[in-house]
Amino acid sequence: MTQALFHAARPVTLVGGGPVDPRQLEAALRLAPEALAADGGGNLALPGGRRFRAVIGDMDSLRDPAALARAGVALYPIAEQDSTDLEKCLYSVEAPLFLGLGFLGGRLDHQLAAMSALAKHPEQRVMLLGGEDICFLCPPAFELDLAVGTRVSLFPMGPVGGLRSEGLRWSVAGLDFAPGGRIGTSNEALGGPMRIAFDAPRMLVVLPGDLLAPVVAQLRGAGALSRQAPASR
Repeated sequence: MTQALFHAARPVTLVGGGPVDPRQLEAALRLAPEALAADGGGNLALPGGRRFRAVIGDMDSLRDPAALARAGVALYPIAEQDSTDLEKCLYSVEAPLFLGLGFLGGRLDHQLAAMSALAKHPEQRVMLLGGEDICFLCPPAFELDLAVGTRVSLFPMGPVGGLRSEGLRWSVAGLDFAPGGRIGTSNEALGGPMRIAFDAPRMLVVLPGDLLAPVVAQLRGAGALSRQAPASR
């Protein structure tokens, strides 16, 4: 990981080059007013006359970098091709939370790469917003009040075991998950507090998009993620 280009004290809205739901963008900017773009995300005109603080990436999809520079947007070209533009942003910026739009929807390979980036950079707290859904890497422990029947989908990005499970129709405690084995899609909340914990930072949580604000509040207060799993379960 290279040294961070800059630090953000508050959550950041990070825009990629894929489809962006305008309503989700407005909601994200209310929660995280500072905006960054990953390469082609800089082509998007932000609402309300806002400007990106910076554009980061290999710049192969940015249509008019000169115009952005004249508008006062900082450009940080990174030529290496061993990482995606999302990853370049994650290793170049330090922020308490990223709200990522334009990474889900559109091309399937781009969506898979974005979800893989979350698992590759568990030290960064990232939520991806994609129309109907939000998705994030589960912190060491996560708790959220949910209405009865709320969809809670879990997808492992590698081998990972369930340590705690409360408030779910189907308990995940004591279960082993893996991409080619057991997965946890289409679980349901029983109503009230939902509490889950896993033994490694490899489980994606997928929830309905209307839970954006309460999930942001929970993620900001959650414990730090680590690349290492606990020694025992």
